[in-house]
This record gives sequence, C-alpha cells and structure tokens, in this order.
Amino acid sequence: MGKIVNINTMQYMSPREREVVARLTYEKVSIITKEQFDKYFNFPKRVREKTLFRLKKKGMLTTIKRGVYFYSPLESGPAGSSINEFLIPPVLFPKSNYYVGYSTMYNYYGFTDQIFQTMYILNTTLQRTKTIGNMRFMMFKIPEKRMFGLKKIKIKDAEVIISEKERTLVDLIYFPGPVGGLKNAFEILQEQVKSRKIDISKLIKYAVKFPNVSIKKRIGFALEQAGLKDKTLEPLLKKARKTSLVTLYPSKSRRGKINRKWMVIENAS
Repeated sequence: MGKIVNINTMQYMSPREREVVARLTYEKVSIITKEQFDKYFNFPKRVREKTLFRLKKKGMLTTIKRGVYFYSPLESGPAGSSINEFLIPPVLFPKSNYYVGYSTMYNYYGFTDQIFQTMYILNTTLQRTKTIGNMRFMMFKIPEKRMFGLKKIKIKDAEVIISEKERTLVDLIYFPGPVGGLKNAFEILQEQVKSRKIDISKLIKYAVKFPNVSIKKRIGFALEQAGLKDKTLEPLLKKARKTSLVTLYPSKSRRGKINRKWMVIENAS
C-alpha cells in the first residue's frame, strides 16, 4: 500500500518538485535550511516558497523551526518516519544550551530495552512540546546549575550533547517514571554498581552536585545497599547530615523505619 502512495505522490509533482526531491535524495540530505536550499536550487524567492509549501503539504518536508526542515525521502513512508531524533536538538538549540537526557539516555546506556517515542531535551531557555513525524520532543527548562556531567557525540555531521552515563543515573533517580518508578530505578542503579559498569567516584561527584538534597540521600541509601562503604560514601553522607527527614519513596505516607544515617523514612514503594 505504501508504494501506491509513493507512486501517486510522484505523479502529482511539478517538474521543480521532482528536481528538488531528486537532488535532496542524491545529496542524502536529512535537515536543510532555506539558505542551503537556495544554494542547491537557484529559484526565485516566490517559486522557492511555493515549492517548499507544496513539499510540506505532500509530507516530504517537515518544519523543525522557522527556515529549517527535515527531509523525508519518498521511500521512507510518512513524513518524519525515518528521522534520526538525535539530529533535532542541535537545530533547536544552536547555542548548545541543552542536553538529551531522561528516557532516551536510559535506553542508550542499556538501562532499559524499551523504545520510547519521546525524546527529552533539557535546556536553559524553552519549555514546550513539539512533534516531528512519529517522535515527540519534550523540552524541559532547567536551571544552569543542572547543566553538568555532559558530553558530545557525533551523529552524521552533527555534534549532539548528551548526559554521561553516571549523570544519567542521577537523572534516573530524579525522573524514574519511564522505567516504572523509583524501585526499578534503584535496582538499575545497584546493578550498575555491583557489575562495575560505571565510575563510582564520578557518580558520587555528580550526585553531590545535583541541587536536590532528597536525590542525594536516596542515591546514598541505594549505593550503601549495593555494598559501598562509608568511606566512599562520605561526600554524600556529609550532605545528608543535619537535614530534615524525607521519605525514601515519594509518598504522602510517612510511615516506615527511620534511617537517621541517611535521614530517610524507609516507607513502602
């Protein structure tokens, strides 16, 4: 059925539209700006705008932001279906004030096998949601002090900023919903520690730096349960001292064993 749609789409293309599709496919373009479009095709401005409009209507161009488009070749099916979601954040945030985190990185580092249709882009300027093709992009505005523990990876010709593995584990305890809640997040964290798949000192450093004392205490508690000694955990223990009690699992109920070492109430999950 998909092939019939593609053939019909080609039949109703103007010569200029065919020229654009052929060139962009040949150049293996994924994302194109109006400026790049003008370099490929010397169309008058009015003709360019009309061609872009028609290709968007036919589903071969999808607007990422003003003047920037994702190109979906005919053989890819519905617009955006073949998009590599990692190419989008650098376009939305050209000043690099972002990182890809949460569920996308939980899967990237193998914390879960689940494939998510939402990419979280944590950044210092925007709070909004945008859908491109089959992928939803959730942009969460966060304070500058949470922009740490990041690295760049190369995707095609783009550099993409993501959270490091140890920083992702801190985020996992802060935002555990995608893996089924905090209990599962604790199990993932402890498995990573016990199998020595992470840099423990870096994890503790990032946990100490994270601006939420409840998260520091929950991570410290979980790391102790995983077998780490007080000497290793001292930076986190120091942060837990002289703080008010918090529940281990977020809940209205404060019933449970009081752990004064970590200043947590070991309530039911």
